[in-house]
Amino acid sequence: MIVSGLIIITSFTFVKYAFNKNDVIVELLLGNLDQYHYAPQKRDDAFSEKVFNLYLRNLDFNKKFFLQSDVDALSKYKTQIDDQLNSHSYEFYDLANGIVKTSIAQKQEWCKEILSKPLDYSISEEYEADWKKTSYSKSEDELKHEWQKMLKYQVLARIDDELNRQEKAKEKNDTSVVIKPFDSLEVDARRKALKANEDWFKRLNKKTDKDRFADFANAITSVYDPHTEYYAPKEKKKFDQSMSGQFEGIGARLQSKDGILKVSEIIVGSPSYKQGDLKAGDEIHKVAQGSGEAVDITNMDMEDAIELIKGKKGTEVRLTVKKSDNSFKVIPIVRDVIAIEETYAKSALLENNKTKIGYIYLPQFYTDFARTGAHHSAQDVRAEIEKLKKQKVKGIILDLRNNGGGSLQEVVEMAGLFFPKGPVVQVKGKNNMPPNIMEDRNPDVVWDGNLAIMINRSSASASEILAAAMQDYKRGVIIGTPSFGKGTVQSFISLDAQLLRQFDTIKPIGDVKITQQKFYRINGGATQLRGVTPDVVLPDPYDYIDVGEKELDNPMPWDEISKANYKEFEKINYSTLIGNSKKRVQKDAQFALVEQEAKEIKAKKDDTKYALKFEDFRAEQKQLREQSKKYEDLRKPIKNFNATTLNEDKARYTAINDTSRLGQLSRWVDNVAKDIYIYEAANVINDMK
Repeated sequence: MIVSGLIIITSFTFVKYAFNKNDVIVELLLGNLDQYHYAPQKRDDAFSEKVFNLYLRNLDFNKKFFLQSDVDALSKYKTQIDDQLNSHSYEFYDLANGIVKTSIAQKQEWCKEILSKPLDYSISEEYEADWKKTSYSKSEDELKHEWQKMLKYQVLARIDDELNRQEKAKEKNDTSVVIKPFDSLEVDARRKALKANEDWFKRLNKKTDKDRFADFANAITSVYDPHTEYYAPKEKKKFDQSMSGQFEGIGARLQSKDGILKVSEIIVGSPSYKQGDLKAGDEIHKVAQGSGEAVDITNMDMEDAIELIKGKKGTEVRLTVKKSDNSFKVIPIVRDVIAIEETYAKSALLENNKTKIGYIYLPQFYTDFARTGAHHSAQDVRAEIEKLKKQKVKGIILDLRNNGGGSLQEVVEMAGLFFPKGPVVQVKGKNNMPPNIMEDRNPDVVWDGNLAIMINRSSASASEILAAAMQDYKRGVIIGTPSFGKGTVQSFISLDAQLLRQFDTIKPIGDVKITQQKFYRINGGATQLRGVTPDVVLPDPYDYIDVGEKELDNPMPWDEISKANYKEFEKINYSTLIGNSKKRVQKDAQFALVEQEAKEIKAKKDDTKYALKFEDFRAEQKQLREQSKKYEDLRKPIKNFNATTLNEDKARYTAINDTSRLGQLSRWVDNVAKDIYIYEAANVINDMK
């Protein structure tokens, strides 16, 4: 994802019939899409049909709630949704939601009924897990049988897991595991399956009319492209938190069990840690805002309870907690900003055949969108580079695998850490306007040594910009698998800022994230759909699976523009590096396993049916476990390759006695040392002169 910033448009003209909140949302949504989207859509029958299909899939993706007759009844609106939007009529939306609400209540009762007694595991039948290969049921009896098969699959999976655990215990003479007969296992499995489904139904029933209309609004936006979305206020708040890597609260990790919210960990340095009374294991029973009335949160939905505990920096929350000795205590805590350390850049020192190499992992291109003093990813990566330079490393690996993107400005600034001034990316708006060439204007180079950028199929957007820029400049070696292929830029537009004064009573209504631009490499090509192809391509478990932007609904097309003015570095002998890597990979037993795994994943993707006869199900699962066991060697220690935590990081956590963070960092470093992709990237660094 790339988000270029926050746009506030201050005026909008409403038609006379925009009375209620849904009318206002639709009016603003369509107006902004018409005015600001890179490729505005004509709202006609074809548009209507796309909304129809997307919304039905959203409501019932696995075809377990609608009958074919329901779909037939709704189909008369297939080409009318555009007209209904224009007239602020929601006949299709109301009917579809009415059907699904009634169906949810019915299926909840079915679930209880089916799981209330033992199931028949002697019948030779199959459960199809891929919704794309299924059809809507023609009758209630047929649909109920589909539910029975789905629930039987869930129960069998739990029985198989427990039997497998017991078998392992017998092999090891582990007397701590209680050996239970099948009948007992079956009862436990049904109980657990019922609990899991009850939790699912609870979430479905929790959806408000606002939530449901937001889903409908997003069926409309998805017609434009996969990344244009309506954000209700609470969703926008979550997005801002995820992009900044921080939130406002008390700094306690919580978990829910049997309707009780329990403290699992206190974050060192947080308000809870400083206050001192709240401890891991405490049960939270009531929450009060300052001196206000306490609200009982036992049996409350976990997400709702956590929202009561979170709050603005500087405000007080009072928790009524049950301690381990069964006593109750009211604990006042003043909220503050809590950093989510896991979202930030971090580094390790690699030693590959006695050569020191720096490794930096960047999970996303985070920034301070809300201007609350949050971290900036470019600044953090700069700091990690400076730490690694003190270690006299020969090269640096920047790992962007599974990095879905983030801030456009951050990626431009980050690229500038590795070369002097110059263009990084070209950004083009609609209407054939000339592209804006975004440049790094800071001549300061933080790292001018050997550089490798790691990407994979989940590296998207901002990750692709950085990898593409380094590849076009020939500044570093790109290693891994082809990237995701998202080449579009989104901006947030506040709908509240556009409301006329007479609509103040319906605030807040949220934001819309709109694709307003496409970005292009400095060589003129787009990453849209095609992604970035690494210089050094490594085997991948998903080599035979279609993934990426091209698999999403309504992706924007690939195109290209003129090349920007830039100069290549030409210091790297790519042919030698690629040739050496190919030789190593061909001889490597672990990469051979990856190639084998890729073929098996493809076969499993095509075979999505599960046998529901007990003996057949167990045989299938045993075969899958045996296949998976082969790949345990992919996470074993690698000879002559080590990773260690930097002394500065150890000292930082030791100084505040944060043993939890220190332990997490240590475990992360251990996994880095077992990663064959990082190892090969280190080998490539070793080959560079």
